Amino acid sequence: MTTLTFPLSRIEGHARVIIEARGGIVQSAKFQATEFRGFEYLVRGAPAEQMPVLVPRICGVCSTAHHVASVKALEDAYGVTPPPLALTIRELLMLGQLLQNQATSLFIFTMPDRLGVDSLFDVDTTELDGDALAGVAARALQVRQAGTHLITLAGGQFIHPVKAVVGGVTGGIGAAAASAMRAELAEALPVACALFDTYWDYSVALSARLGTWGDDAPACYLTAVCGERPNYYGDFIRLMGCESGDVCAQFPAREYRAFLTVEEAEYSYAAQTSYQGHVLRANSLARANLVDSLGTPCANEYLQRFHREFGQPAHAILLFDLARGIELVYAIERAMEILADPLEGAETRIPYTPRDGEGYGLVEAPRGPLIHHYRIENGLIAQAEFVIPTVHNILAIERALRVAAERYITPERVNLELERAVGRVVRAFDPCIACATH
Repeated sequence: MTTLTFPLSRIEGHARVIIEARGGIVQSAKFQATEFRGFEYLVRGAPAEQMPVLVPRICGVCSTAHHVASVKALEDAYGVTPPPLALTIRELLMLGQLLQNQATSLFIFTMPDRLGVDSLFDVDTTELDGDALAGVAARALQVRQAGTHLITLAGGQFIHPVKAVVGGVTGGIGAAAASAMRAELAEALPVACALFDTYWDYSVALSARLGTWGDDAPACYLTAVCGERPNYYGDFIRLMGCESGDVCAQFPAREYRAFLTVEEAEYSYAAQTSYQGHVLRANSLARANLVDSLGTPCANEYLQRFHREFGQPAHAILLFDLARGIELVYAIERAMEILADPLEGAETRIPYTPRDGEGYGLVEAPRGPLIHHYRIENGLIAQAEFVIPTVHNILAIERALRVAAERYITPERVNLELERAVGRVVRAFDPCIACATH
C-alpha cells in the first residue's frame, strides 16, 4: 500500500489529505481535519446572553456569521422579533462578511492556482499578462478591504463584531457614514468586476489545459437563501435533490436532523453530513444552482452567463470559484442599494425578557447554512450545538479528491499534477477547519 500525504495551504485552519493506492489503483482519499478545539464544551455553563460575544471567537474569519446566528438562537428561545431596521443592518453585516470572504478566497487563496504561482504577491515578478494583472494584489486587497470596512460599519468592529444584540442592533448608521461606505463600494465595484473577468478567463484556460473542471457527478445541494434576491440572513434550509435537480425539501433549522444524517469520522475531527445516502454540497455553487435571479444588474448578468454556459444545476468542482465571484459582485451591489436608504431614525432594538428553553439560529454563511442550537437552563447554556457549513461538504471533498487521484495515479507513476490538483479541489470548497472542529 502506498500512502500519499498532502499538507494544505491557503485554507482556513489546519487539515491534510491522505490518499492510499495499491498497485496504482486508488483505495481511498481522505480529508483529515487535524485540530480539535471543543467550543461546544467550553461554553457550557456560560450565561446565555454572553453567547453573541463568545462564539465569534470560534473563528476570526467566520466571526460575523457566528455572531448573528447566536443572536438569532437566543431570540428564538426568548420569543423576540427584532424591528425591520435592525434586520436590514444585520443583512448589511452579512453582506460585509460575504464580500470580505469571497474576495479572500477568490483572489488570495485560489487565483494563484489559475496563474501558476505560489502567491498572488508573486505575480509582479512573473511574465504573466501585464495588462490584465497589473497591480493585481493591490486591487484584490482594495476589494477585500471594502468588505472589512462594511463589517466594521454594520457590526461595530471587523473581527468579533458586537453590534447585533438580542432584540435588534445597538444603533443605526448615520447618513455621512453610509454615504462614505457607499462611495467606497462604488469605487470597488469596477475593480472587482475586472478582477473577476480575468479570473474567469484564466479558469477557462486552466480547465482547457487540464481537460476537466473537476468532479462533475451530480450531488444534492443545500442552502438557506431564497431563489430571488437572496438574503443571507436565513429562514429555511432548501435542499435540491441530485436526481431531479428540483427543490425536494425545505425545513427550518430545528428540523435539520430529520432530513440530514450527521456522522463522525474516526480519522478526522470534522463530522460529515449526507442526505438519504447522497453526497451533499453547500457553499457558493449550491447557491448558484438554487438561485434564479440576484436582482442586481452586474451580478445577475454574471449569473445568467453562468447558467447559460454551465447549466442549472452545474456540478463541476472548479465552478465553486466562479460562483464565488458572482456573489462578490452581488454583495457590493446589494450593499450599495441598502446604503442608499436611511439607516437611522427608526427603532433598532426592542426590550425582551430572558427565559429558559431551546433556540435555533440560522444564517447562510459564505460556506453555507450555519446553525446554532442552545438549550438554556437557569439562564445558563446547558448544551450548545454548532452545525458548521463545512461539514456538509466533507463527503463531496473526498469524492472530488478521489476523482483527482484516479486521474493522476496509474500503475506506472504518480503524476506530479496530483499535488496541485489536491490543493485546487480543497480550496474550491473554501473549507473552514477552525469552525468545523469547534
